[in-house]
Amino acid sequence: MTRGRILDAAEALLVEQGTGAFTLSAVAERAGVSKGGLLYHFKTKEALIQALVERLVEEFDRSIESHFDGSYARAYVTATFEVVAGDPAVTGRRWAVVTAAATDAGMSEPLRVAFRRWHTHPDTGDEVTSQLVRLAAEGVWEVCHMAPGTYDAQRLAELRQRLLDLI
Repeated sequence: MTRGRILDAAEALLVEQGTGAFTLSAVAERAGVSKGGLLYHFKTKEALIQALVERLVEEFDRSIESHFDGSYARAYVTATFEVVAGDPAVTGRRWAVVTAAATDAGMSEPLRVAFRRWHTHPDTGDEVTSQLVRLAAEGVWEVCHMAPGTYDAQRLAELRQRLLDLI
């Protein structure tokens, strides 16, 4: 599918060269499509980045759903740690998308909406504890992206289990 190939190329370009080199022409070339073909799917660079954010949100929502066992916070923590402990190339792409979207309120709107939903979703048990656990999981995610290697696999597993034990 051309749209998916364009999104994959855009993510790869963001990871490899950052936002400074992120142009529609560069994405089209990387995806192997004409600039006109890219513009058919994404009218602007902002629309392309917003689509990347939407895809990221959809992927994370599917992960939460796949881990849901009656506790939203447990599913959220499990999905978050799955990302953190997963393939560094995948997590790097996600971080690059978030960074690119942070430069513009319109591009990051789908992510802001998702964060509100993720962090205020009703849950079983104590709501405050549920929210604290989700916030702690977010903190681990951010540390792991800003300072890779801070936690080894064993420590990540311990942190994950401690958070799950709280809910």
